[in-house]
Amino acid sequence: MADTAHIPARAPVAPAGVMRRLMRRKLALFGLAIIAIVLGGAIFAPWIVRYGPDEQLFEGLTLQGAPMPPDAQFLMGTDLLGRDLFSRILYGARTSLIIGVVANGTALIIGTLVGLTAGFVRGWVGAVLMRFTDLMMAFPALLLAICLAAIFQPSLWIVAMVIALVNWVQTARVVYTETTSLSEREFIAAERTLGASQWRILFHHILPHLVPTLIVWGTLGISVTVLLEATLSFLGVGVQPPTPSWGNIIFENQTFFQAAPWLVFIPGAAILLLALAFNLVGDALREVLDPTQRGRD
Repeated sequence: MADTAHIPARAPVAPAGVMRRLMRRKLALFGLAIIAIVLGGAIFAPWIVRYGPDEQLFEGLTLQGAPMPPDAQFLMGTDLLGRDLFSRILYGARTSLIIGVVANGTALIIGTLVGLTAGFVRGWVGAVLMRFTDLMMAFPALLLAICLAAIFQPSLWIVAMVIALVNWVQTARVVYTETTSLSEREFIAAERTLGASQWRILFHHILPHLVPTLIVWGTLGISVTVLLEATLSFLGVGVQPPTPSWGNIIFENQTFFQAAPWLVFIPGAAILLLALAFNLVGDALREVLDPTQRGRD
């Protein structure tokens, strides 16, 4: 029994090996390239664009007062107020990425704590936590997010917290399932037989085996967060103007869609591309970190 006490359920993957296998997947590279472009544009926006996101330009409107189409001066055209759409898209990327990382990270922490506690402690504590999780899952996420956002004064950080509060339940369910399965493995039983403390089992055996799942789940969750933030902003209960968000850019310009379709198509394409990029990277990570797939590429 002593020989099996420290046998892990799955062999750990070195970061270098993960990156090497990830780089062999063309779709993952495509996703990483999109994320890098969006991230670079968001960070270096003040040095990339000539105009501020809220700067109303006289030359940004035609003589008839209509938005300017894309040209050499305005790469993505202008909006109804004569503002440079390229500038607003880059600064809007900051909103999406900040909310995506903060909201998804917070949801991941809450869900991990709930799922880990319920799956490891068990008993009435686990039962109460999972029944509460099931109750939260019964509410449609979008409807719950709209209700919560409407209660508070919408702002970037409030929207991030609202999204985190409606997204943690899926993480909790996944972590609970993984923890319950790991707790019943032979190497955990061997550790208990040898007198290992609950804390040692938790931090040296359970948590390390959850890391690959959390990495994959966290990456995939950002795409959901980006879409949810854009939806809330479009509905008017998310990030409020003048703070640029891809969702409120579409909302502000939807009435002028037929005359200036680029005002809707460009931010809409940005939302879909960023969500697709995180999905592609998340799917690739799932294959790379899956122990049953190792050695196949």
